[in-house]
Amino acid sequence: MAGDRIFGLIVAVLALTYIASAKQIQTSFLSDPVGPRAFPMIIGAIGALSSMFLVFRPDPDPEWPALRTFGALAIAVLVLVLYAYALKPLGFLLPTAIAAALLSYQISPRPRYAAIAGVCLSGGLFVIFKFALGLGLVPFPAALFG
Repeated sequence: MAGDRIFGLIVAVLALTYIASAKQIQTSFLSDPVGPRAFPMIIGAIGALSSMFLVFRPDPDPEWPALRTFGALAIAVLVLVLYAYALKPLGFLLPTAIAAALLSYQISPRPRYAAIAGVCLSGGLFVIFKFALGLGLVPFPAALFG
């Protein structure tokens, strides 16, 4: 119970810090009516409310996952950090396919299906982000095309 309350207080402090940093976002004179601060402030508010649930209604008898689960989470975090660093030099498609395949393999350890999921997610997300949302994604490494 004490662990839930301590974690809830830590998350509350982080959420309030996140909200305070969102208030520092500069707005230009050509911004939309809601402004760029709204989304981060909503996320911070949800985090703060969720943390209060942990503080006031902690789980009386938490059941911790096995050590293997923590290893899988550490691998997932490592994959996502490496993915973030690989996006700029390698473009969007290759790092996304590899990261999605590795994370898919962790969910269901079947290599063929994980590879298919990685390629399909990479291509599908690229089409959505590039053409539907208009983001300026680079599909392949810049050095490949000069």
